[in-house]
Amino acid sequence: MKRFSKRLFNRCLCGALAVVMLTVSGVPALATSSEELKKQQKELEKQQKELEKQQNAIESQKKESQSGLNNANQNISEIQGEQAELQEGIDEANEELVGLLTSIDLIQADIEETQIKIEKTQQEYEEAKRQEEILYDAMKKRVKFMYEKGEVSYALLLLQAENVGDMLNKAGYIEELYDYDRQKLADFIQAKNAAEQYGQELAEAKSELETSQYELKEEQAHVEQVIDQYKKQYANFDVQLAKAKQDAAVYSAQLQQQTAQIRDLQAKIDAKQSEVKKTKKAADEAAAKEAAAAKKKKEEEEAAKKAKEKEQLAANNTNNNDQANNSESSKSSNEAASTPVKTVPAVAGAATGQNIANYACQFVGNPYVAGGTSLTNGADCSGFVYAVYKQFGISVPRSSYSQATYGREVSYQNAQAGDVIYYGGHVAIYLGGGRIVHASTAKTGIKYENATYRTILTIRRFVG
Repeated sequence: MKRFSKRLFNRCLCGALAVVMLTVSGVPALATSSEELKKQQKELEKQQKELEKQQNAIESQKKESQSGLNNANQNISEIQGEQAELQEGIDEANEELVGLLTSIDLIQADIEETQIKIEKTQQEYEEAKRQEEILYDAMKKRVKFMYEKGEVSYALLLLQAENVGDMLNKAGYIEELYDYDRQKLADFIQAKNAAEQYGQELAEAKSELETSQYELKEEQAHVEQVIDQYKKQYANFDVQLAKAKQDAAVYSAQLQQQTAQIRDLQAKIDAKQSEVKKTKKAADEAAAKEAAAAKKKKEEEEAAKKAKEKEQLAANNTNNNDQANNSESSKSSNEAASTPVKTVPAVAGAATGQNIANYACQFVGNPYVAGGTSLTNGADCSGFVYAVYKQFGISVPRSSYSQATYGREVSYQNAQAGDVIYYGGHVAIYLGGGRIVHASTAKTGIKYENATYRTILTIRRFVG
């Protein structure tokens, strides 16, 4: 992971720079015309672009810091001969270890977060089950009570009425009983659904924990191999290893902060896009209403004009011909409008990022299998990426830590559909718009997810 680790370490030094958050102003109220709504739309689009510029600033600042570090490193005096080669080897070993150890730190952090989530969800699940059982017991007692009291049917209460006034009172009582039982049933159904939801979340969290533990084990095995290799080459490797662990701890913390910043900005961009779409829809609807009103007015004016001409003209045949021509014109227009628009299908075999992303989405819902590479019978995260790219004639490494150094690195701001995101022991295919598709866990299989659901270490581009 030489190249990947060096970039990771350099980005660590630049740190998590402060993000200047934009104050998103709300849409002015009481907008009625299409022109006003279009102005609001333009303002929202402007604010959205500002947010995107803000997100890009993080990446730009990181690149500037990295560039400065690279220039500083180039000014270090070069050591000639074997001593230079030895030092270069030590640096490369340290950089690779920083990357691997950072990956392990982040997986362990994910495991800790998942364990906390499991504990919290377990408590919520147990409380929901307790409420479900309480309501269920209450319903059973209610049914038993009504049976023992002979209240098999609400109609019996009416039959027992002594007079009309008594019947009205009983009718009101019946309505109260009905509302009471209906509410209790609704409460029971709500508690039961909540228990099922928490149970589902608990099962998914436990499956996620198992998958993270599997990925951690794979990553640790690779690290041990690298450490054994470097121990044989360098006498003072223990010192280098201790330093690498310190650097990895600092870097993983800063990576988490930077990913959180990107996640927050992505959320703001998504919210702003939603506002733009809503305002655009309102503007289009207002414009359509205005156009319809103008068209109606014009039609009324034309109808009045034709009526006046009809009164003035004695030749009814001419008017009939005009109406026939208008009918034929309208028919031709309608036929032209109903003609379906032909679309050109995408080339299935073209190895573009978008086609790769689209192809990967076909397998959502298929199983996750540790060590698997089958898109239909089951694959793990790196096996899924490996198999998808293989269908386009592209050979990529099989393991996640090898895929993390394959291709070339791109920033999150410049990420495109088909790029591969590496989270540390886990990889996914980027779809664009802050979404990914990946072989997640044994419980959920291949699924969609938010791209920032875990801390991003690097994004790699394999095509283009």
